[in-house]
Amino acid sequence: MAIISTRPSVRLVKTRWRKKGPRTLADRAGVIGANIWKISLEIFKHMEKDGFRFGSDRLVTDVISEFIAFLVQVVDRKVYGKLSEADRASLINAVAAHLATTMENNQLDLLGPGDYRAPFIRLLNERFGDYAGFEYPGGEPGYPCVRFFATRVSDAMAGSDNRWVVEQMMDIEAPEMVRLMGKLVSETADSAPL
Repeated sequence: MAIISTRPSVRLVKTRWRKKGPRTLADRAGVIGANIWKISLEIFKHMEKDGFRFGSDRLVTDVISEFIAFLVQVVDRKVYGKLSEADRASLINAVAAHLATTMENNQLDLLGPGDYRAPFIRLLNERFGDYAGFEYPGGEPGYPCVRFFATRVSDAMAGSDNRWVVEQMMDIEAPEMVRLMGKLVSETADSAPL
């Protein structure tokens, strides 16, 4: 029998602007990227607290990369139809660039010198292709999409003995991630014209 914890909602989404005035696409992308990074780290910490073992720093970054890829594509789906295609593409590219820089800086600190940006961008592009085939009934990722995500996380954690990863992702983490992305998009991309 799986022991899957429940927890209060992650309250990480920070979208209050320090200064008044219009927000550029780059401003919004930076806020979205920073929040995706925070949410990904919080999900990792929650899973670690619940007894999931990550074994190595490399495995941690692989799992966090899967979280990020899922969250970026959720943002893309949530802004679809709300922004022009050009603005949507610019926003998602800027979010991905922000996250690639953040991931690269963290991996340089954690793992030492190496090429971390290109593999991360390659993963994002590959996952965007994978996720493109799934339907989003009512604007939310359907069961097959969430199952695919959970399986990718489980595959990334294959080097450790972690039963119940798929169930944890599907039942606990993914729904919270999607909820937070909905809030994030409504408070940044939807809040005012770009």
